Amino acid sequence: MKDGFINSLFLGPYGENNDIFEKMLLEFLRDHVYWRRNFHPEDPPAIPTLAANDPEYTAMIARMSAELHRLSAALKRSVPFSSPRYIGHMASDTLLPALIAQMMTLPYNPNNVVDEAAPVTLDMEISAGLQIARMLGFNTNESEADCAFGHITSGGTVANYEALHMQRALRCWPLALKRALASSGHELVHGKQDLAGHDSWTLANLSTDDILVLADDFQAMLQSLPTDEARSLLKAVKLERVEHLGWHEFASRHPDWQPPVLLLPVTAHYSWAKAMKLLGLGEAQLRVIPETGMRMDMAALETTLADCAARRQPVIGLVGVLGTTEYGTVDPIADMLAIRNQMAERGIYAPVHVDGAWGGYLTSLFRNPDGGLVPHEEVRQQFKYFPSETVHAAFGALARTESVTIDPHKLGFVPFGAGAIVYRDQRMMPFVAHDADYVFDPERQDDSYRARFRALGKYILEGSKSGAAAAGVFVSQSVLPLDRDNLGRIIERTLHATEAFYDAALALARELENDICLLLPIEPDSNLACLAFNVRGNTSLREMNRFTRRIIDQVRIDPGQPVQVREFFGSYTTLTREGLGATHFATLLERLGIESADDQDRIYILRHTLMNPWLLQDIDGQTHIDHYFSFLGRLLRGSPAGDAAP
Repeated sequence: MKDGFINSLFLGPYGENNDIFEKMLLEFLRDHVYWRRNFHPEDPPAIPTLAANDPEYTAMIARMSAELHRLSAALKRSVPFSSPRYIGHMASDTLLPALIAQMMTLPYNPNNVVDEAAPVTLDMEISAGLQIARMLGFNTNESEADCAFGHITSGGTVANYEALHMQRALRCWPLALKRALASSGHELVHGKQDLAGHDSWTLANLSTDDILVLADDFQAMLQSLPTDEARSLLKAVKLERVEHLGWHEFASRHPDWQPPVLLLPVTAHYSWAKAMKLLGLGEAQLRVIPETGMRMDMAALETTLADCAARRQPVIGLVGVLGTTEYGTVDPIADMLAIRNQMAERGIYAPVHVDGAWGGYLTSLFRNPDGGLVPHEEVRQQFKYFPSETVHAAFGALARTESVTIDPHKLGFVPFGAGAIVYRDQRMMPFVAHDADYVFDPERQDDSYRARFRALGKYILEGSKSGAAAAGVFVSQSVLPLDRDNLGRIIERTLHATEAFYDAALALARELENDICLLLPIEPDSNLACLAFNVRGNTSLREMNRFTRRIIDQVRIDPGQPVQVREFFGSYTTLTREGLGATHFATLLERLGIESADDQDRIYILRHTLMNPWLLQDIDGQTHIDHYFSFLGRLLRGSPAGDAAP
């Protein structure tokens, strides 16, 4: 890759593009001030010219200056994410267009709740959602009924909340509709049978597409009724919905129905457990699917779905992970969908949501500028190891899922405060709509795609929020479209760094083999790699973990020390018996020379996020990755087992 492409896009580890950054910020700050001055220039200035001579004015400016200088000094202790020496958590340098767009939007203070408060950035948010949807393979033709819809959230956690909120609404709506129709004396045919003839199990297992068709049929029915009668029926449905009744009352009205379970892998983000609590579903309704090598086990998934069917336990969602935040592993999404479809034929339907907070933007590598999927063989030509057929198939299958979480602030290289969720079909959105007349115009006539979602707060959990993050995402994705020729070129570079990391780890393992056992416990699926190590001759897991914790202490942030005292920054995580599976866990212990697990049920490992674009920068014939492994080799040689505190 030509360096000019990368070098133009970031402020740089040394602030090398400071002149461009400063010039653009100053230009757009002045432009903003001119905009303010020209908004009704006939109005007198609110702040008089002589205000600066007022003692209170000067005192307040001095106070503000002092606090800002304190902040500037404190920020020097921040984590140097922009440096190639930082390979810890999921953060790196941020794209200049995103950073500048966010900063230049802040003084305008747009509120992305409705177009009256954000006529510009709200459209940008809708467009950003469609940009991501196109990358995922969803339909993005705004004139078509099944066009996708996506929007910006504060992060992946809120996006996951929204996905579960959506599925609760969709899964329970047919049951509410059946009761409302019965109580009002109306009939609605679904398929070849009146809705009243379907039992609760059948209605709870309608596919997402079936529910959307049912909703269309219901709307057609409403339009055929007199206005007052239609309003009465709509109100009856609302009063029967779980969102109105709560879980207890809803369940009491459907005695042959059981509250649904959420299926997810061991490696799923902890936000899912929080979401179950928040929505009142309860953590007890989580069903964790066993894994093999930190990837969901398909045989276990099939067994679990069969068990749910036998117990007539509805499934509110099946979560696949597209790049775990701890290990970067990718669940076999294509296989998940195949099993989901097979089980649907047996009467149980599991809507699939993909948590791609980390790995979602890797999809840009697999997408041509025309929107087509790049074949596996063609992608493989760019790399030494990446991607496996299963990983490629997982990304190719995204368009067949219900929804996807994706974080621009991770592999989108956009500043924090920018997550996103994308739904395959915008017709899902009315199921979670919440009206507020003081915000959303009930008499609005334009029902086009854009007009509908300019009342954004009606459809999302967060309601009002800053439009600056949306501007940052949209501008960044406009400068760098989400395909292999643009953002994919940056992603490609990080994956080459991961492959170099992999080879360097194997080389160090050979170099140290007489003294240290070093290995990659999990084959990388993305640009995140982990390392495990043990001193030769040590057979105790407890002592190995103590040894590893000593190494971890040399690469983690220490708030009590200047960041400059660290040569490199990394992070850590653990591998558990539950997550790896008993067989894989035992095999890994054997490979590490461990005979006694003591009372330990986890293995401490180093975790590295390899997303900095300059990790392969040539420095006198070596790269930052080469220097890191030289540093790690020195640490491993000089750290006897058992010295570290537990």
